[in-house]
Amino acid sequence: MMPLKTPNKETVLTDAYRDYNKGLNSYAFFKLNDHEIGEDMVQDTFMKTWVYLVKKGKIELMRAFLYRILNNLIVDQYRKRKTSSLDILLEKGYEPSDSSAKNFVNLLDGKRSLILIHRLPEKYRNVMRMKYVEGLSLREMSMVTGQSKNAIAVQAYRGLEKLRILYQHP
Repeated sequence: MMPLKTPNKETVLTDAYRDYNKGLNSYAFFKLNDHEIGEDMVQDTFMKTWVYLVKKGKIELMRAFLYRILNNLIVDQYRKRKTSSLDILLEKGYEPSDSSAKNFVNLLDGKRSLILIHRLPEKYRNVMRMKYVEGLSLREMSMVTGQSKNAIAVQAYRGLEKLRILYQHP
């Protein structure tokens, strides 16, 4: 009876690469959404496996071992701080803007509108305050005032028209 030959490390790793490389790449892309980084992770997986085999490590289930190493590398990648240069962000379509100035203008316009609401006749002022300041729906406003939803809608429309006139000609 001949003793069984144990396959050498190169054969084991070559067979594992042939059998599992495509699946590992798919898994890495699914987790990372980046082909290049995924391929790098898979190559690192095989390098770590080679180092483990050289150190006389024993692998019982090659597929499970490879996926475990890859998963650990992916988790490490997630934990890394993401730093992006402005050039990379610009290439991907990001355009920096100064939204603080727009927000400031919107804030001032909102405050001006609130002041102008107080200059409306009382019947429109109450509806405009309930709708735009308190954020009530037509149904809620009709329950509060005891008027129909249609009457509230008409008052809101007319109040908005009067507010536009006041806004254009303070």
